[in-house]
Amino acid sequence: MQIGIPKETHPGELRAVVIPNDVKKLVAAGATVVVESGMGAGIRIPDGDYEKAGATVSSDRAAILQSDIVLQWRKPDDADVQGLKSGGIHVSYLDPFNEKSLIGLLAEKGVTAVAMELIPRTTRAQKMDALSSQASLAGYYAVILAAERTDRVFPMMTTPAGTINPARVFIIGAGVAGLQAIATAKRLGARVDAFDTRPAVAEQVKSLGARFFEVDLGETGQTKDGYAKALTEDQLKIQRDAMARQCALSDVVITTAQVFGRKAPLIITKEMVAGMKPGSILVDLAVETGGNVEGAELGKEVDMNGVRIIGLENMPGRVAVHASQMYSANLFNFIDEFWDKEAKKFNLDLEDDILQGCVVTHGGKVVREL
Repeated sequence: MQIGIPKETHPGELRAVVIPNDVKKLVAAGATVVVESGMGAGIRIPDGDYEKAGATVSSDRAAILQSDIVLQWRKPDDADVQGLKSGGIHVSYLDPFNEKSLIGLLAEKGVTAVAMELIPRTTRAQKMDALSSQASLAGYYAVILAAERTDRVFPMMTTPAGTINPARVFIIGAGVAGLQAIATAKRLGARVDAFDTRPAVAEQVKSLGARFFEVDLGETGQTKDGYAKALTEDQLKIQRDAMARQCALSDVVITTAQVFGRKAPLIITKEMVAGMKPGSILVDLAVETGGNVEGAELGKEVDMNGVRIIGLENMPGRVAVHASQMYSANLFNFIDEFWDKEAKKFNLDLEDDILQGCVVTHGGKVVREL
């Protein structure tokens, strides 16, 4: 069975889909692996390293797209979809709730499309959970970016010139990204407060040394997959009023709140930004799905009354070496979980709960409710 790995063509994307170590494992399992030339260039992996791992390196993208299984990072463009093999398997991020046209094209082409962001958050599937692995890196990098942009130091320092108080960091959303942001800010010595609509995560926040910022919102909770449920407008107003006071005290605010498959909720309004101290930093990690911060612009850093709002995209891609390593491992673990070692092929068992969760199209149809 041939596994094809085309290089990413999205502007500025440095991450490699698969690294040589996992190519070697796939080849050892009996797969034929074909890699497009230059696929690892963004993280300084030469074609020769893939060849040493057992892959064939090719410049023929059309032939690679005709592989039995095609692995990518980002959703394929229309031309790539047309080049895919009918009956083949395509694995990547697909944004299926917002890309209905793309999903329709994949179904029409007869491709079995796997959306990596729909891998269930279960114990068995944890090793394949690319959404979590990349969110963790995003949370880490958001803090590093804020520390670099601020004109303050993070830790408390006692010096002959006097004592410097620690920076105050406020993390909104204590999912995977938020928890990593908390841990990173604490390592840098900041005083950290964190908020989440799910009271169940309070213990996790406290275990990392942060204070859990409590707001009485009434009934909230989380979905069966562990994601925060959308708040009502009344709940959002209560939340914003309470947060405005905390934001005014903070030197750095990082927002990570997203509702899976929907536009990110607006949490920080322009009025709240106006109440923050000049020189404060706001990092919006939800900017690619609509943004938590009013005034945030995708791909830009905006100054609003002395407050810097950072809306840069692809935060995991800014630590591309480890982002590639983690995604590569997620892909290998996904394939390995369903690999028939005797037949040396992928066993597409659509009765399996993991595949039921992440397979979006199969047999010419959309097979998952979107």
